[in-house]
Amino acid sequence: MTAVALGAGALLPGSAAAQTLDLNVAIPRLSVAEYHRPYVAIWLEKEGGPTRTVVVWYDFDMKNGEGTKWLRDIRMWWRASGRTMSFPADGVSSATRAPGSHKLTLVGGRGGMPTLSPGKYTLSIEAAREVGGREILRLPFTWNGSTAVSAKAAGASELGAVSLTLKR
Repeated sequence: MTAVALGAGALLPGSAAAQTLDLNVAIPRLSVAEYHRPYVAIWLEKEGGPTRTVVVWYDFDMKNGEGTKWLRDIRMWWRASGRTMSFPADGVSSATRAPGSHKLTLVGGRGGMPTLSPGKYTLSIEAAREVGGREILRLPFTWNGSTAVSAKAAGASELGAVSLTLKR
């Protein structure tokens, strides 16, 4: 009998064609006397459909979960879906990020990233900082299920350049 080696894609149906969302988020270095890292929420909205939180960066390891009490300062996200979540959210929650460019690769059906059906979407990114401001960027895109799409936006204060590429 001959042994046949199978790649991971053969074991997981559809994984060879998994959707991947590459996201770059820049957090600018602000010149303020008392700098605090921003809380950031990233979520997807499908036109006529539900809202899905993909990522939340906050102080999740504070004593007695005290970091969650400031999540409501990310106001648009909080109203859209944050207030219905339990924290820490597995696959969604992570620590705040320092100034710089941050690359995330999200795979459809894993963590907070859903598998997207064809349609019109908006990826929203909101940042709020203690002793600072608040800013939201929205990146609309249309996904046909197979052709790669890209979108870009640039913040003016709490967020820098943001870009996404969604591909199968």
